[in-house]
Amino acid sequence: MDDLLFQQYFRMSKHVFDELLQKVGPLITKADTHMRFSIAPAERLAICLRYLATGDSYRTIAFSYRVGHSTVAVIVREVAGAIWTALVEETMPVPQTEDWRAIAAEFQEHWNFPNCVGAIDGKHVVIQAPANSGSLFFNYKSTHSLVLLAVVDAQYLFRVVDVGGFGRSSDGGSLRNSAFGESLRDGSLQLPPDTVIPGAERLGLLPHVFVGDEAFPLLDNLLRPFPGRQITRERRMYNYRLSRARLVVECAFGILSSQWRMFRCVITTSPEVVELCVKATCVLHNFLRRKTMGRPSCTPITESTDEAPAPSTLRDAPRMGSNNATRRSIQLRETFSSYFNEEGAVRWQKNVV
Repeated sequence: MDDLLFQQYFRMSKHVFDELLQKVGPLITKADTHMRFSIAPAERLAICLRYLATGDSYRTIAFSYRVGHSTVAVIVREVAGAIWTALVEETMPVPQTEDWRAIAAEFQEHWNFPNCVGAIDGKHVVIQAPANSGSLFFNYKSTHSLVLLAVVDAQYLFRVVDVGGFGRSSDGGSLRNSAFGESLRDGSLQLPPDTVIPGAERLGLLPHVFVGDEAFPLLDNLLRPFPGRQITRERRMYNYRLSRARLVVECAFGILSSQWRMFRCVITTSPEVVELCVKATCVLHNFLRRKTMGRPSCTPITESTDEAPAPSTLRDAPRMGSNNATRRSIQLRETFSSYFNEEGAVRWQKNVV
C-alpha cells in the first residue's frame, strides 16, 4: 500500500505495474482445474519481477511467496519469455532508415557526434558454469558468463540486443557471430545513405557509423579508437570525442544492472533461462525509461559547458590489437579525426586532452 516501498520492491510504480500486467497477463494466465487453483497472473508477474530485481535463489523467493521452488523456476522462465514477447515490438522494434536518421540527430544534438547511429558494447552476465561446458563460458575475468551485445541510442535505450554469446568470446567475436554483425557486414541494416556534415562540406559524403571501443574491428560503418599510447594530439582528440559518444552504452549497462540486481549476482539457472531473463530486463529497461524520458540518468555535456571530465578510456589508453581494416575504413577514421579537430571542435576539448 506504500508507493515508495512498492517502487523499491518491484522497481516500478503501481500504475506501471498494472500497465505491464495488462500487456503480459493474457500470456501468463493459467486455467483452474479440479485438482488445484492456478496462481493469478499478478502474482506470477510479481514473482518474476522480484527475481529480476534481486537475483535471489528460487528457494528464497519460494519462501516469500509460499510456493514451491520448482514452481518459481517455471514461473520465472515463462513470465520472462512472455515479457519479451509482449514488449519487444513496442519498446525495441527493428530500426528502419528513418529511425537510424532520428538516432543520428540525437547523437549530434546531445553528444556532438555527427552521423552516429548507436554505441555498441558487450556486457558479461556472470553465470554458474553449466555442466560439461568446458571452457566455453570461461571469460578473461576468470568467471563464467554469457555475453549481452547491445546497440544503444543517445537516450540510453537499447535498440538492438544479442544475448547468448559464449563468455570466452571477445566483443569483436560476439559481433562477428551475431545476426546484427552479419547484417552490418552485408549492408542490410537499412542505414541512411552517406551524407555531408553541415559546415564540413570539404570532407564530402560520410557514412553513418556505430561507435565502439578497441575490442571491435574497424569497419566502414563501425569506428574504434586509434590504438597505442604514443599518438598525436589530433588522434587523442578523436579518441576523446569517440569515447564521449560511446559513454551512453556504458551508462545504459550501469542503469540496467542498478535497476535489475540479478546482474550483480552469479546467476545459477540454465543458460537458456538466463538468456530469457536478460532479454526481459532489456525490454523492461526501455519500457520504464520511456515513462521517465525527461529525466536522463547521465547528463550530456552541451556546447555551453566550459570543461568536461576525461573519460576512463583516455586515462587508460586503448590496447594494441590485430585489426585487419580496409583502406577505406582507415581513411574514414582519419576523416572523422580531421572533423573533430577543425569544424567539429567543441570549446572544452582542448582542456581535456
